This record gives sequence, structure tokens and C-alpha cells, in this order.
Amino acid sequence: MIKPHFRIERRHFKEGRWPVAGIDEAGRGPLAGPVSVAAVILDPKDLPRGLNDSKVLDAAERERLYEIILAKALSVSVALGSAREIDRVNIRQATLAAMCRAAASLSLRPVHVLVDGSDLPAGLCCAGEAIIKGDATSISIAAASIVAKVTRDRLMRRLGASFPVYGFGQHAGYATRAHLDAIALHRPSPFHRYTFSPMRPKASNEEELDALTTC
Repeated sequence: MIKPHFRIERRHFKEGRWPVAGIDEAGRGPLAGPVSVAAVILDPKDLPRGLNDSKVLDAAERERLYEIILAKALSVSVALGSAREIDRVNIRQATLAAMCRAAASLSLRPVHVLVDGSDLPAGLCCAGEAIIKGDATSISIAAASIVAKVTRDRLMRRLGASFPVYGFGQHAGYATRAHLDAIALHRPSPFHRYTFSPMRPKASNEEELDALTTC
């Protein structure tokens, strides 16, 4: 299995571009909750071991690595795109905007960012590049993927305590059968994405949907 490495970051360092931040998101697909975006600048002299795409790690390993990343990284930030922002501008634009906020919120200003995916957000605070499957290529992006995922999962567990009928703590807002049944029975919560199916049919007409997504 190919594992993420630090070669891209070292190349930028040698060419005079430093600090370099990795950026990744978690939560584009769920029916509820925010999209979470993390930006991470790792210390080239103290790289955490075992970093990988958060999707190939189990929850316990993600939690373990999350704490190590926060202890060792030079700078870490997280930005959220709320369900209402997602409804207003769509999930892609909400994610790109959160990426810009995450990069700008780093305590150590980056000179270059590595973004997972094919989209490089407009309005970044510095230069950058998009890397398809970057979380499996760059350990800075892999670190960001772990931070974004753990942050979002913890938030969804807290939401689950406040809205227990939806089971957010079990499925993190994804479209499981139990979640769909809960939506059908209880209608969407304030943290659901009303423009995502199957929430959209719950609005009896477009005026009601507009009221929900602009509040």
C-alpha cells in the first residue's frame, strides 16, 4: 500500500517556499452537521509516525493520531461550514470557503498550501496547489484529514446528545437506514441540510424551503 510522504513539502522547502500547510475536509456527504476543514503545518524536524488518510484508519487510531498531531504540529486550525451555509451556497462552495478560513486562521502564516482534491479555492491567503487523492500522498494533508474527521465526529456526538432521536453519535449524519427513518418520523432538525435529499421534499413548497435555508 502506498502511504503518504513528506517529499512534496520538502521540495517546496528547498525551493524557498515555507511554511507549507496541508488542507483537507470531512463531512461533504452527510445529511446533517457541518463540513469540517482542517489546515496543518507539520514540523519537518518532528514528523508524527503513522499518518495516513483518515478513511483508512479506525476511530481509535484517528483519535490517537489527532492528539499527536496537535502536540507536534507547528500550527493547526479548523473551520466549519454550517448546514445553513451549505444550504445557501451548496456543499462545494461552503467547503472551499471553509478551506480559505482554515488557511487564514493558522497561527503560522503559510506560504503555500496543499489542498486535497481537484479544486483550489479562490481567495486563499497564499499560493497553493490541489492534489487529487492528496490525503494518500502528502502527510500534511493526511494530518489535516485526521484533524477534520476527529473534530467533526466529536461535534456530531455532542449534537447526538442534544438531539438523541436522530442518532448522530452513531452515524455522524450520514444516510443510514436508521437516520432516514428518524428523519421521516421526526422531520429534520435545525442541523440538517435542507437542500439535501430527502430533506427537500419535507418543505411543502419553495417558499417554505427558502425560509428554512435563510434563517
